[in-house]
Amino acid sequence: MKMPAELKPAAWGAAGGAITLAIIGFTWGGWVTQSTAEREARTRSSTALVAALSPICVAKFQQQANATEQLAEFKKIRSWQQGDFIAKGGWATMPGSSFPNSDVAKACATALGVPKT
Repeated sequence: MKMPAELKPAAWGAAGGAITLAIIGFTWGGWVTQSTAEREARTRSSTALVAALSPICVAKFQQQANATEQLAEFKKIRSWQQGDFIAKGGWATMPGSSFPNSDVAKACATALGVPKT
């Protein structure tokens, strides 16, 4: 197909403008791809889930009959093992779930390790 000579600069300008617009949009405009948006949504929902469920875990831990003894044993354990202690104790297993959530267990262990003011 033959294009008139006077349209060539306009076509190159439109192509260059589209490329420039895409670069600016993805760099500074906040545009993201679908996969990036989904990854960010998953991260945010996981963070919100942990924030909502960790107080339940702490309450379950504190409401058990031997909470004082368990807390003393919990404090003896190294910090990197405390999440496993919480998970094995069943406090990070939420109603309707058959297994503990490891992120909730870690957040619960962090909350239990912080002294009350």
